[in-house]
Amino acid sequence: MSTYKAAYPAQVSVDPEVVRFFENFYAVSDTPGAHDVYVDQFTQDATFKLGSKTSQGRKEITDLRLGMWTAVSQRKHTVEKVFPFGNNSHEVMLYGTVEYELKAGGKANVEWGGRAELVKSNEDGKFRMQFYQVYLDTAALSAKK
Repeated sequence: MSTYKAAYPAQVSVDPEVVRFFENFYAVSDTPGAHDVYVDQFTQDATFKLGSKTSQGRKEITDLRLGMWTAVSQRKHTVEKVFPFGNNSHEVMLYGTVEYELKAGGKANVEWGGRAELVKSNEDGKFRMQFYQVYLDTAALSAKK
């Protein structure tokens, strides 16, 4: 049983593959060495925005991913809610928290929101993010470093 479960609006039907995608995505996101698996969750030309940083394509997303672990020894996402844009939509808004353990010592817990657009690959039939933007207060984490 995954610990990456979220609430979805009861009146909206959500594609079960979308639910599984996000459960897997945040599990991979919280795994320190899984950089290639993480980046494979994005299309080749995906846009990933994290706070004030924007990455375009898998090479830049890889660089951003590596940077996300420079000061962090552990992270744990909790996805509280996912809001699809209609029935079986592959575009969603997300809300959750992330708890960090820092290499320099200390912990931080930060609320975040996000928007994601998923597309199904023609090559292997898997969902991948074409666009992902995360909104969070980076100052809350920087103050703990």
